[in-house]
Amino acid sequence: MADLKSQKILASRILKCGVTRIWMDPARSADIAEAITAGDIRKLVNDGVIKAFPKMGVSNFRKNKIARQKKKGHRKGTGSRKGALGTRLHKKRTWISRIRAMRKLLLELRSTEKIDNKVYRDLYIKAKSGFFRSRSHIMIYIDRNNLLKKEEKKEVGKK
Repeated sequence: MADLKSQKILASRILKCGVTRIWMDPARSADIAEAITAGDIRKLVNDGVIKAFPKMGVSNFRKNKIARQKKKGHRKGTGSRKGALGTRLHKKRTWISRIRAMRKLLLELRSTEKIDNKVYRDLYIKAKSGFFRSRSHIMIYIDRNNLLKKEEKKEVGKK
């Protein structure tokens, strides 16, 4: 096969790609060697003698493989850890203990009829979404928004 360097360069300009992506049909190397103008190269491109290889992409195989492993709970060794122990382990436990305490308070307020069911549901959902920091925060919120039930005035004369 003859040296077709100049033809490759011309073809790369025409096909708007790099020289390494140019493919030339080895069976038609004599015709390619005769093509010296851009018009000749364009004609060979239209005939399918000269083509551009498809672009090479970056495979997602490794990324997907790692994601599958992480889903199984792998790749959590000491070398993969960032942050203090408390930020990794105790996050869930502290959340559980905090939300249980808040829900217990809400149940207590509802059972003693200090709040009605509508207010209870509203506060419950707010607690679930992380709106409140603690039990005392709930009580502050209730006081500020006047959510406690007004005690019924005792009628005079009835015991």
